[in-house]
Amino acid sequence: MVFKINLGHKGKTWKLELDSESLIGKKIGEKLQGQELKPELAGFELEITGTSDKAGFPGKKGLEGANLKKVLLIKGFGLKSRPRREGKRKKRKMPLGFRLRKTLRGNTISKDTNQINIKVLKITKPLEEIFPEQNKPKEQAPKAATTEGAVENKQ
Repeated sequence: MVFKINLGHKGKTWKLELDSESLIGKKIGEKLQGQELKPELAGFELEITGTSDKAGFPGKKGLEGANLKKVLLIKGFGLKSRPRREGKRKKRKMPLGFRLRKTLRGNTISKDTNQINIKVLKITKPLEEIFPEQNKPKEQAPKAATTEGAVENKQ
């Protein structure tokens, strides 16, 4: 199985795909060493911050196990705000005591996990050197109409 790993460091995310089962059984909030993911990351200290499974259900830190669970949520993790009604632009606050039951996955990484979010705690060398293919600047869109062409048409 392939895990999609997102390494986050100072507002930039580096993407990595891992075809190893070394992360199965680890929990959200655990710290791990970089060489467990990739040999080039030796000396790095990492922390698992979140997961998502193959159906898109997020993993929650406080839920034990790797199974799906229905949890009654209040405002916070997994419940941002009340859905807005179409046609009205007025932002509504959640009513006092509003709760909603949602499906979440436990905090343990399993074979059903698809994406793993990891935060870099300790760094030994810049990530730009380890992932040079992801360090390319974004290509600029071609200009549709130049001002030079408009000037030539007037003359």
